Amino acid sequence: MRLLLVEDDNHVAAALSAVLKRHGFDVTHARSGEEALQALVPEGPGFGVVLLDLGLPDQDGYEVCGKIRKRTSTPVIMVTARSDVRSRIHGLNLGADDYVVKPYDTGELLARIHAVSRRTVAEEQVTGAEDALRLGPVHIELPTRRVTVDGSVVQLTRKEFDLLALLAQRPGVVFRREQIISEVWRTSWEGTGRTLEVHVASLRAKLRMPALIETVRGVGYRLVAPAA
Repeated sequence: MRLLLVEDDNHVAAALSAVLKRHGFDVTHARSGEEALQALVPEGPGFGVVLLDLGLPDQDGYEVCGKIRKRTSTPVIMVTARSDVRSRIHGLNLGADDYVVKPYDTGELLARIHAVSRRTVAEEQVTGAEDALRLGPVHIELPTRRVTVDGSVVQLTRKEFDLLALLAQRPGVVFRREQIISEVWRTSWEGTGRTLEVHVASLRAKLRMPALIETVRGVGYRLVAPAA
């Protein structure tokens, strides 16, 4: 897999590139936001994942993420020292698919790279007989991955859509956290629980319906169908 590593520290980039190459990645190193954007031009090489450090010398990492998302759907993993939920939600709202907080374990980073890069046919196809789901003012078009609330389009990341679609197919049913992680992220629960919480919070904020997804303490989440 081709991977774009956006990191201004050459020593960090060299060490991480060596690890990634040992695990079969073809790494391209960009030292600034501008270099990263130049590497992502349509006529350039395609990448399976962008690993984006937020501490860049020329542009704010969040700004770079927004620009990346406007020109490509390539999965983006943010690397940040900011561990607060608000910062993570901001990154997800800009189009990041996941984040890793420094200092991170290399094994966890590799697992997250593999998780976001799995773009299977199953994720792109309709998983049931219905082409659309309607839950009160929320309309979910499965084939086009389009979501509207009262007719207004809501921009969701790939994982946000997958999470919403999973819960919406069985309103009122409680999905265990482990089950959601397995079906949406296609990985195990360990180390991914915080990612799920952030995606749920982001969905509530984007849809402007905090009560739509209910937390069932100690178990998981369920979608509460709103009144039509």
